[in-house]
Amino acid sequence: MSEGAQPVSEESVGTVLLAGAMNLSIAVAKGIAGLLSGSSAMLSEAAHSLADTATEVFLFVALRRSGKPASRRHPFGYGREAYFWAFIAAAFTFIAGGGFSIGHGIQEMTGDHEPGDYLISYIVLAVSFVLESISLIRGLRQTRDEARRWRVGMRRFLRLTPDTTLKAVVLEDFAALAGLIIAAGGLALTEITGSPVYDGAASVLIGLLLIAVAVTLAVANMSLLVGQSVPAKLRESIITELEGIEEVNQVRELVAMHMGPASVLVAAKVDFVDSVTAGRIEIAADAAERRLRARFPSIAYLFLDPTPGRVAQEDEETGDSG
Repeated sequence: MSEGAQPVSEESVGTVLLAGAMNLSIAVAKGIAGLLSGSSAMLSEAAHSLADTATEVFLFVALRRSGKPASRRHPFGYGREAYFWAFIAAAFTFIAGGGFSIGHGIQEMTGDHEPGDYLISYIVLAVSFVLESISLIRGLRQTRDEARRWRVGMRRFLRLTPDTTLKAVVLEDFAALAGLIIAAGGLALTEITGSPVYDGAASVLIGLLLIAVAVTLAVANMSLLVGQSVPAKLRESIITELEGIEEVNQVRELVAMHMGPASVLVAAKVDFVDSVTAGRIEIAADAAERRLRARFPSIAYLFLDPTPGRVAQEDEETGDSG
C-alpha cells in the first residue's frame, strides 16, 4: 500500500563522517607516537583507531547503499544492505583491531624490550581523548533526540534501534575512550616499573575490548539481517492505532519487521465490522495508512488483509457442514 524506502538520516551520515575523520587523524598520531616511544599499547591504539576508521568507511557505504530507492528486482528497497556492511565492519574490527592488539601485546610481554620516551605518547593520548569525546558527544546528542522521539531511555533506544550506524559510532567511541585510559595506565606502570609487561598487558586488554564491541555489533546486525521484528511496545501501538479506526473490529494478527535502518514493513489480518461495505473498507485502509505513517514515519510498507472474525468463521463452517 505504501511504496519506497524512507530516506537515510543525514544526521547519521554526519555523525559517521565526523567520527571517521577524527579516527583517521588520531590513528596517524598514535602510530607516530607508538613508533617513536616503542610502546605496544600505543601501536595497539593506532590499530584501534585505524580499525574504527575502516569501520566508518563501511558504515558510510551502508548508509548510501541502503538509501537507494526500490526497484523491480528489489521491490522492498535496499535497506537491509546496511546491516550487511555493518556486519562486515564488525568483522573487520574483530580481526584487524582485536587480533593485532592481542598478538602485539603478547609479543611485548614475552619479549625483551627497553621502554622509550613516553612524553609524546601522553600528549597524543590527551589530544585523542578530547577528539573522541567530541565525536561521542555528537553521537549521544543524536541518540538523546531519537530516544525522546520514541519516548524511551537512551540505553533502551541503543539496544533496540535498527540504526546500526549510530549504535556502532556510540559503542566505538565509548570503547575508544576506555582504550585510551587503559593505554595511559599501561604506559604509566611501565614507565614507573621499567617492565614492558604492563604496556603489553594494556595492549591485550585493548584487543579484548575491541573484540567485545565487534561481537556485540555483529550479533545485532545478524539479527536485523535475518529479519527482526519491531519492539513489542511499537507493535502494540500499531495495533491500537488500527483498532481505533471506526470500521475496524479487531486486529487478528500483525507482523511488523525492520526492512532497513529507516523503514518498517507492517502486515496485518484485520477483522472489519460486518456491516461495512467493500468501498468503505478501501477508504478505511487508506485512512489507516495515513494515520499510521503520520505517527510512525518509519512505516514504509503497510498491507492489510480483511479477515473474518471467529464468529463469522464459525457461522460459515456451520453453514458449509449443513
